[in-house]
Amino acid sequence: MPSVVIDMHLPAAADTELLGNALGRALPWPADLGAVLYLRGELGAGKTTCVRSLLRVLGVAGLVRSPTYTLIETYVTQTFTCIHMDLYRISGESDAEGLGLRDLAGAGTLIMVEWPEKGGATVPRADVDLRLGYADEARSAQLRSLSATGEHWLRNLGDDTRLTPYVSNIT
Repeated sequence: MPSVVIDMHLPAAADTELLGNALGRALPWPADLGAVLYLRGELGAGKTTCVRSLLRVLGVAGLVRSPTYTLIETYVTQTFTCIHMDLYRISGESDAEGLGLRDLAGAGTLIMVEWPEKGGATVPRADVDLRLGYADEARSAQLRSLSATGEHWLRNLGDDTRLTPYVSNIT
């Protein structure tokens, strides 16, 4: 299956929020589907900022905490269960095994995983892999679809004209 790749230049921190909002609007649901988003990047690259704005567009109004210490935060909206994981503090796959991460995936569930590489094979397979990085004073983002759901999601995202000024490449 060919993958969709979107490269973006994000000049300001607020542009990472714009990306999160757009990801939320572009979700290819009906609610009987599930999706998994991996978020990769250095500390402070904007992973939690992106998730927070994605959750806001899905209707999460309360406090959205970084799960750095709790590892997993769950948010229930009218349509979805959203699970935000941060695996930065675990020491590897053996630590992640006890979290039951694969059991969390399923219909009507959006899982967003920061530092997925720390969980190895215990982490549900991603539909979209998002890599955030630094580009001089700005940030960069690369999104890659890894499944049919991910391909649909990124095609929807590519159609969002609000992102046009930030997109440097779509393949």
